[in-house]
Amino acid sequence: MSNDNFLQDAHVKIGTKQTMKMVESGLAAEVYVAQDADMRITSKIKSLCEKHQVKLNIVDTMEQLGKACGIEVGAAMVAVLKQ
Repeated sequence: MSNDNFLQDAHVKIGTKQTMKMVESGLAAEVYVAQDADMRITSKIKSLCEKHQVKLNIVDTMEQLGKACGIEVGAAMVAVLKQ
């Protein structure tokens, strides 16, 4: 993932609870997960994405994912919402 803020203009939900909620409710088009996030959380979202057939993208760091969303802190995961 490059450092440009490609997720800033998309309709996204940032964070573990929001992302899981969007996948479970069928509103997520795809999910981005940081490789350095806690494995206990990432394993849950990975299986949820598989169950609901949501595309899963892995990025290197939480810092990168946060920057891509235009926030000052790291993000473990982000859901991009269906249009």
